[in-house]
Amino acid sequence: MISTEQLLQQYITFLNVERGLSLNTRQAYERDLRQLVVFLEQRETDLLRCEPNDLFLFLLYWKEQGKSPRSIARCNATLRGFFAFLMEEGKRSDNPSTYLVTPKLNQSLPKVLSEGTMAKLLETNETTDAASRDLAILEILYGSGLRVSELINLRVGDVSLDVGYIRCLGKGNKERIVPLGEPAIRAITRYINGARKRMCGKTASDFLFVNAHGHTLTRQGVTFILQKWGASHALEKRISPHMFRHSFATHLLDHGADLRSVQELLGHTDISTTQIYTHLTRKRLLDVFNKSHPRAERKNDE
Repeated sequence: MISTEQLLQQYITFLNVERGLSLNTRQAYERDLRQLVVFLEQRETDLLRCEPNDLFLFLLYWKEQGKSPRSIARCNATLRGFFAFLMEEGKRSDNPSTYLVTPKLNQSLPKVLSEGTMAKLLETNETTDAASRDLAILEILYGSGLRVSELINLRVGDVSLDVGYIRCLGKGNKERIVPLGEPAIRAITRYINGARKRMCGKTASDFLFVNAHGHTLTRQGVTFILQKWGASHALEKRISPHMFRHSFATHLLDHGADLRSVQELLGHTDISTTQIYTHLTRKRLLDVFNKSHPRAERKNDE
């Protein structure tokens, strides 16, 4: 009889090979399932014998533990996917997750930096190797809307400076081509021809962005760089790589880009994911109206 560990490993392999999910997503799904295994053991059952009520109680347990609706919704998706896999593989004849209810989520608007703030961030008088690299990172994040995982996995050969584009591998191992603006091209050229050579030294690396020892940057390393950069530019709020991606999409729409083009540039498979930015631009317009129009109701008026 197949063990619980074998079932989990088969599913994680399926998520990697067949679904092409990222390492972070696979790890999140695995954590959810391992918690389910422990919960089922306490109820003296397992993944092959559990019933719908067991799964309902598991999600209820998550709620009682203070898990957010978003975490519960993700766990719900994990259970649905896993038990559908077991059915397809002939391990179960039924799917106990069929009638699970996904909690409603309050859709929060993405955090965006204003165009003025972004322009301020992209100015620097520093000439150090680290500053040259960091500016190139900022220019790519804002100029191309890459995810941080896509940024740190860029190779030198993925950047075509003469034509002005980046080739990156997004979610699901889907490749896309993203254009580069002139400021980004100048910053990357300066970094590659100077700082990167000195940082790599004798270290052979084909990754575009490296640390002071010539090794590949991590997600945490990029986040630290941005926060340090923001502090040096007297920015009060903490900035993250995803804020640059959000700003990239929002500013495109603000200046008349169509939703389909933004969807393609971001690498979204579903346009509904991109539509969140239209909600944001509408909110920004409403804020401008409420602050500026003489007939708008302003709560702060005396």
